[in-house]
Amino acid sequence: MQLQNLINDRLVTTFEPLHHEVLNESHDHSVAPGSETHFKVVVVAQKFAGCNAVQRHRMVYGALTDALSAGVHALAIHTYTPEEWVAVKAAPDSPPCLGGSKRDGR
Repeated sequence: MQLQNLINDRLVTTFEPLHHEVLNESHDHSVAPGSETHFKVVVVAQKFAGCNAVQRHRMVYGALTDALSAGVHALAIHTYTPEEWVAVKAAPDSPPCLGGSKRDGR
């Protein structure tokens, strides 16, 4: 929970979001119980206005540099302006993990 809290704090401090979510999806992957290696973040912030998807992702990566170096293996990023969020109302679900032993159904 420490890494999840760090990610949450960095997103709040950096983007002052209207809405945000930090979901630890590690349990859906082939990792030890209690791991903090796979995350999904949803950030709704005015700071994304006028930015394309690549620019937004770079902004998020920049805000999370220390968290990412602490052992994050995968990060799904969903960024929206407040106007975009009103239109979509939710981020898409993450696809199922097909890595590790789950790939071949073993």
